[in-house]
Amino acid sequence: MSNGSRDIPLNKISENIWEIPKADGMRVPGRVYADEELIQKIQDDKTLWQCKNVAHLPGIYKYAITLPDGHQGYGFPIGGVAATDFEEGVISPGGVGYDINCGVRLLTTSIELKNLRPKIKDLTEALFRNIPSGLGSSRQKFRLDKKELNNLVTEGTPWLIEKDMGWSQDAENCEENGRMKDANPDKISERAKQRGLSQVGTLGSGNHFLELQRVDKIFDDKAAKAFGLTHEDQVTIMIHSGSRGFGHQICSDYLKVMERALNKYKINVPDKQLACTPGQSKEGEDYYQAMACAVN
Repeated sequence: MSNGSRDIPLNKISENIWEIPKADGMRVPGRVYADEELIQKIQDDKTLWQCKNVAHLPGIYKYAITLPDGHQGYGFPIGGVAATDFEEGVISPGGVGYDINCGVRLLTTSIELKNLRPKIKDLTEALFRNIPSGLGSSRQKFRLDKKELNNLVTEGTPWLIEKDMGWSQDAENCEENGRMKDANPDKISERAKQRGLSQVGTLGSGNHFLELQRVDKIFDDKAAKAFGLTHEDQVTIMIHSGSRGFGHQICSDYLKVMERALNKYKINVPDKQLACTPGQSKEGEDYYQAMACAVN
């Protein structure tokens, strides 16, 4: 039976910071952010092994980091962070992950909980009816052709706003204003585009969700107002989704490209799931442009 990561040495730096010391070809130490209880759970799987492996990447800066949500992933642990030097560092699809731009977003509303309660059942049914979710879900009424998909992944949120599928505030409240400018659909395989055509506009499965929530208590008025949270019992909507099969296929495609290129750039990694190339290489730039499409 596996002992997870319990044989990885850990030094306690402070109450909630642990360090994996440099050893066995690591270029930097590992840093793990967890309390005593959480570090025990993190040691149950290969999270710390993966953190240690990430520390081998060329050009990595200062630490290989694992955040409190850390658990075993693909190459990188989920919750893993690494910054690499722009000139000498590498880019790794496994580091970015399969569900490119997977994240959680909070939408605020002006609705009061007391006004919503009588309509929760109807609203829930409407959400399920209009938002495809679950494994293999696809949209039937809203479909894009290949040209429209290329426009979407190139232009991002501004394209949706132009097509009356969003408001200007949507772009203003997105990182990069909802568009990474280096996106290039020519760097994406036909297989990825086919998966994107059927899944765009869907929620997905796994840990993806859409929740109706309410503000229970405000602890910091200034911070809350910055996020549009103005009072208790204000209704909000939280969405967790990503690029689904589109991003997954891009990651799969470029992992193969980069694994083949490891010898070309004389890069040794302890785990092929960390396949990478220099960020300034053709392979690295191609992946970045494809990845930006999945982000958009």
